Amino acid sequence: MIIVTGATGTLNGATVDHLLKRIPPHQIGVSVRDPARARDLADRGVRVRRGNYDNPSALRHSFADAEQVLLVSSSDLSADVVAQHRRAIDAAVDAGAQRILYTSAHGTGFGTPYPPLAIHAATEQHLAASGVAWTALRNGFYGNPAQLLGAWQEADVIAMPADGPFSWIDRRDAAEAAAAILTADDPFDGPIDLTLPEPVTLADFATTASELSGRQIDRAIVDDETWVADEMASGAPEAVARFTLSMFQATRSGHFAHSDPTLSRLLGRKPRSITDQLKDLNLR
Repeated sequence: MIIVTGATGTLNGATVDHLLKRIPPHQIGVSVRDPARARDLADRGVRVRRGNYDNPSALRHSFADAEQVLLVSSSDLSADVVAQHRRAIDAAVDAGAQRILYTSAHGTGFGTPYPPLAIHAATEQHLAASGVAWTALRNGFYGNPAQLLGAWQEADVIAMPADGPFSWIDRRDAAEAAAAILTADDPFDGPIDLTLPEPVTLADFATTASELSGRQIDRAIVDDETWVADEMASGAPEAVARFTLSMFQATRSGHFAHSDPTLSRLLGRKPRSITDQLKDLNLR
């Protein structure tokens, strides 16, 4: 059985949908905080059990009979996330899982400007020490492009701190790739980079947005401290602004410049490009 955590969320919810296209529902289980939110999956024949990263006994119960467990990284900003991940890994081992998969991030490592990468690195260390086979799905950045680009549609300018090359993938592609790895005949061991064939920059987003909208969209570089001050003036807490800034600082140091063909191979096609993703915003 394949057990998926976070299956009521966008990423792993889509992963379960792809799994249902590949294997029978009785071979799939989900571990979720609120089983009521997964009623549609239960109706489709998926095993639904309650589990969360702060309750090891509930996790072990929800992971029972698992051959593979897919762990989504915690989004609980108030928690000790590394400790949560360690509890989830230990529970999967205790439940007898033969492989543990984890949604990590491209560029994971210690000593980087972007704090989440150290969290992923510590989690991968625990996976490596777990004694079972493991796979880290090192996804490129993903999400709504509007969150990355700021209020550019009002001013026709992407006014953000200096950036560098990075990979912005479509979350749907990340989910499909995870399902492909979970059902593959050959194992994927260790960290797997899931990126666009070529990295992009915010200047590329500006060019693409211009083409799609029929308007000239410029890319303006804003000084780091000026940008933080502007974000705070708009109501963002300073800690949140500086957290976002750290992502730009990591991109411009070349930390995410590497690309890998694995995502394309898993999908059997090119991943959705930034053009494809911006089209979903219905630009005018």
